[in-house]
Parts: sequence; structure tokens; C-alpha cells
Amino acid sequence: MFITFEGIDGSGKSTQSRLLAGKLEAQGHEVVLTREPGGSDGAEEIRRLLVEGDPDRWSAETEILLFTAARRDHLERRILPSLAEGKIVISDRFADSTRVYQGATRGDLRAMVDSLHAQMIGKEPDMTLIIDMDPDKALERGLARDSGEDRFEEFGAEFQSKLRRGFLKLAEYEPERCVVIDGTRGADEVGADVLSAVLDRL
Repeated sequence: MFITFEGIDGSGKSTQSRLLAGKLEAQGHEVVLTREPGGSDGAEEIRRLLVEGDPDRWSAETEILLFTAARRDHLERRILPSLAEGKIVISDRFADSTRVYQGATRGDLRAMVDSLHAQMIGKEPDMTLIIDMDPDKALERGLARDSGEDRFEEFGAEFQSKLRRGFLKLAEYEPERCVVIDGTRGADEVGADVLSAVLDRL
């Protein structure tokens, strides 16, 4: 099973992906926890180009190409081999992030994103958990991490609000795959809802 977490920056995706992986492993499942951009050696190198530096470092078109290149390497070297071995793959972000970040918020580039995805990736998650929360609170949390990977947070609150609307619209468009989880509560409460949703699918 291929499970992805999506949502705006600072919404708690990384925390929830780790919690879910731990809970599923405790139940005896073999789990591979990974992330995007990144997840393989080549993709991690591309990640640094994307998440560090000035917000205007790349055009949206260049970002789409870089994300697709990273995702292709990740898919070939990590995701598909793990699924072939019968493992559960949990990824902190996947193609939906590119659809929303570059396709829906940085110009009308969704057709380009979808075309590249069809040609170069051709894989969708079995289940996508969208952690939803207020953009202002999420932005505050994201910037407080001071991770050095805050290029997208630096686009500001209006950008994060557009992202939120994009993810919620995605959930409406694909209700069979996407589950929206209220991320405004404590991590344990959110995690309980995440685990319940995943066990229903498993």
C-alpha cells in the first residue's frame, strides 16, 4: 500500500507520517518512511536546490521540472522496489504537492504538471491524507522550525492560503483517494484519526 501525506507547510505532515509508520510497524507491518522532494540519493541532492535559497530562485516551470526529476528517481529507486517487496510505503508529500504548489498557485500550469506526471511518473498513491489547518498558525509553526528549508514559507500567508484551498479542492475532486484530517488539534488526537482512516483502508 502506498500512502501519502499532504497539506500546507507547518501542518504537521512530517510528524503524522512518523507516528503512523511507528504504529503500523508495531502491528507487524513492514513500513518504508520516505519524503519528497527527496527519498533517494539523487532526489535529496535536487531537494536542496528546491527548498533552500531565495523564494524567486526558480520560475514555476523550472520547479516543475526539478520536482519531476526528483520524483522519478525516488520512484525508481525507493517507492516501486519497496512496494514490490510487499511493504507499506509512507511518503511525506508526493505528486499532489506539485499539482497544488506549482500547478494551482504559481500560474495556470496544472496541464503541464499533469502531462509530465503522466509521461514520467504514472503512479498515484492508494491513499492520501491531507492534514488541514489554519494557514497563519501553520506558517508560524513552519517558520519557527528555522530549518533552513523555508523557501516556500517565505512566499507568505496569502500563498499558504491558496495552497490550503488547492488541497481541499483536490480532496473534493478525488474523495475515494483523499481523506481530510483536522490538523488543528494535538498530535495524538490527529494521529488517532489518521490511524483509524488507514486501518479502514488496510
